[in-house]
Amino acid sequence: MENLSKTYNPKEFEDRLYNYWNEEGYFKADVNKDKEPFTIMMPPPNVTGNLHMGHALNHTIQDILIRWKRMDGYEALWLPGTDHASISTEAKVVARIKEEGNTKEGLGREKFLEKAWEWTEEYGGNIRGQLRKLGVSCDWSKERFTLDEGLSDAVEEVFIRLHEKGLVYRGDRIINWCPSCGTAISDAEVEHIEENGKLWHVKYPVKGEDKFIEIATTRPETMLGDVAVAVNPKDDRYRDLVGKTLILPLVNREIPIIEDEYVEMEFGTGAVKITPAHDPNDFEIGLRHELENLKIMDDEAKINNKGGEYKGLERYEARKKIVKDLEEKGFLVNIEDHKHNVGHCERCDTTVEPIISKQWFVEMKPLAEPAIEAYKEGKFNFVPERFGKIYLNWLENIRDWCISRQLWWGHRLPVYYCNDCDEVIISKIRPTECAKCNSENIVQDEDTLDTWFSSALWPFSTLGWPENTKELEYFYPTDVLVTGYDIIFFWVVRMVFSGLEHMGEVPFENVFFTGLVRDSQGRKMSKSLGNGIDPLEIIDEYGSDALRFSLVTGNTPGNDMRFHIERVEASRNFANKLWNASRFVIMNLGEEFKFEGIEKLDLNTEDKWIISRLNNVIKDVSYNLDKFELGMAAQKIYDFTWNEYCDWYIEMVKPRLYGENENDKNTVKNVLIHVLSNINKLLHPFMPFVTEEIYSYISDGSKSLIIADWPQYDEKYNFDNDENKISFIMEAIRNVRNIRAEMNVIPSKKAKIIFVTKNNNLKEILEGNEIFFKTLASASSIEVKDTKSGIGEDAMSAVVENCEIFLPLEELVDMEKEIERLNKEKDRLNQEIKRVNGKLSNEGFIKKAPEKVVEEERQKKIKYEDMMNKVMDRLNKLTNK
Repeated sequence: MENLSKTYNPKEFEDRLYNYWNEEGYFKADVNKDKEPFTIMMPPPNVTGNLHMGHALNHTIQDILIRWKRMDGYEALWLPGTDHASISTEAKVVARIKEEGNTKEGLGREKFLEKAWEWTEEYGGNIRGQLRKLGVSCDWSKERFTLDEGLSDAVEEVFIRLHEKGLVYRGDRIINWCPSCGTAISDAEVEHIEENGKLWHVKYPVKGEDKFIEIATTRPETMLGDVAVAVNPKDDRYRDLVGKTLILPLVNREIPIIEDEYVEMEFGTGAVKITPAHDPNDFEIGLRHELENLKIMDDEAKINNKGGEYKGLERYEARKKIVKDLEEKGFLVNIEDHKHNVGHCERCDTTVEPIISKQWFVEMKPLAEPAIEAYKEGKFNFVPERFGKIYLNWLENIRDWCISRQLWWGHRLPVYYCNDCDEVIISKIRPTECAKCNSENIVQDEDTLDTWFSSALWPFSTLGWPENTKELEYFYPTDVLVTGYDIIFFWVVRMVFSGLEHMGEVPFENVFFTGLVRDSQGRKMSKSLGNGIDPLEIIDEYGSDALRFSLVTGNTPGNDMRFHIERVEASRNFANKLWNASRFVIMNLGEEFKFEGIEKLDLNTEDKWIISRLNNVIKDVSYNLDKFELGMAAQKIYDFTWNEYCDWYIEMVKPRLYGENENDKNTVKNVLIHVLSNINKLLHPFMPFVTEEIYSYISDGSKSLIIADWPQYDEKYNFDNDENKISFIMEAIRNVRNIRAEMNVIPSKKAKIIFVTKNNNLKEILEGNEIFFKTLASASSIEVKDTKSGIGEDAMSAVVENCEIFLPLEELVDMEKEIERLNKEKDRLNQEIKRVNGKLSNEGFIKKAPEKVVEEERQKKIKYEDMMNKVMDRLNKLTNK
């Protein structure tokens, strides 16, 4: 039988195996009525750059689940794709065009879109290559892109259907405007950051009276657009002023004093400036009181021609000048420091400007209510559950969704306008003439749809909707969505209400939230900190399996994790351990060996122990995977493989493997292969490459590991009694090893082990398994006694359940040499303790030396004194003091 190469080198087989899997069609999933479907839709990465460590974690988790279910007999579809990411991609393309000495407007829409498609093809290809390196087993034949023709058709269909139901409308509303990106953005795309700001107190004079109302504002530049001042109807302080008018400072425009219950009497002065065009709450007050929407800023956040002498000033320049003018003219009362949350564009970090704008919106309440009920009724689950509160809170307080964007890259709105009669036409196909006035002067809306409008349809648009395809019928709803908790508002919520609205079912059964991958200090990885780690660099040095396993072990759903390169090294060492164990097994099988199974074998206690332990690990790992406890599953496979199979079972059976009894040798070989084969099956979803490579050497070749049957728990392989026997032997051997380590006894030094127990069952176990103590605990022989009589006082001892263990010292060490060595060690430690005490009693040293240095000396003293106590204990035992 051909053996594995001497050294574990993932570069020799990872790319080869991935190409083999892909070419053989193992990743493909098709409608198969004989199998139960299992579906995961890949959260489509943005085509704006390369994958980062968060992507590596997310895709590793998805791949683990899909490989497990594929092996477990499901028709497992993992559908891949990428997102056009309108704002992000457009910003990248604009920057590239600028580097080339041109502008977006200079190119024109058609040429700009050509550039955007070039970018997409470049980075979309990069992403595919990176995912392959990671080992993702998604069905590439079904790959989709959010601007594909089919998905674009689905987007237009949804827009038209929602419009027909009256849920999509166009209107003047307050939206979040990013002056840098030059587009509206949704509430979910605004990041609120606490900042140290100012609160400016300003006097608004009452017309014709020697009175004024004091208001406080964090944005004095918006006072140019004030159309009223509001007070609470229950506030007696202003009762006599309601209905009168104020003179707006600097502008000299008259504005009314109105009453509205929205105003909090206890907050500030109890009087609030109303600027409906620049504040969402003021906008609602404006609607109630039929106030004018006076917009005083343009799309670049500069004061427009309604701002009088401040026209053309950028918003913060205008603020400085307005504050200065207020002070000079006696309107500024005072300025106080004020902490408040300020909205920032989550993509470019520019401060967002709330502004009134004519945009397209989705009315959210009718869509939100079914999504709320679906979760409350348990139609889908969050892992972990705590994210359900965030989901409900968002939906219960949701505002209408602004879906139009002032961008070129994306799904253009299927909206047309007649320039002659202003008729609005909603259509997938460009109309040739206006149905109302027969004019041919028709233009399409320049805007595109919010990226998340198309992403919201991902679970069903990718399967052919709005056509009722066989794939849609079979694979929808999907089973698991794996995503970061940071996009619960952007994406998860929208997929739920979209699935319910257009498919009548929730889009998934479970949502598995991953946390963020942070650096080793717990910081978020970012370009500004320079602490980002490229997954491809890690794969190049350590292999894909090592990266994948390190990301999963110790990871729990919804919690952030710290990335430590030491964990990657440990995972590579684990792969190396498995590789070397596999080489050992294969090397000892012989040319003629043929696996017979374990059904008819004459099994020893240790064979039954490892088979029973494997059986329970199969049960535990399957349970953990079913509960999305991937980190726990990985740890159990790791512990069983390294500790029980490699460190114990292989060592236990070496005497039989090298013995003369052919029947016994055959039993050991079959059990070794049986367990190793199942280890590779259990480990395959986590470390697919190394396990597939090993499996190809130990299997009969009828099936690749990727499509091998998932191991199943079987009650008949539970050998509890044999497990207990071996567990006792292992515990006894550990204690013997600890005694020998404490005495610095070299492994080649053999010594007698004495067991004292009155338990007949333990006596039988010990006497029947002396070989294990000889091979694994360096025993020259063992003796099992009822009492301690005859055991010298100098024997080292340990206690296990119902049994005492004794190792006579004279057999462990040369007494005279050991006493001599210990006395030398005692002298050395005395010198060290004297030196440390000298330093610590020196007042000059304590005062002048850095605290860190002083503390190091204190710790040294503690260490040396502890070592001295141990040396003296040993000396006393050896000299019988």
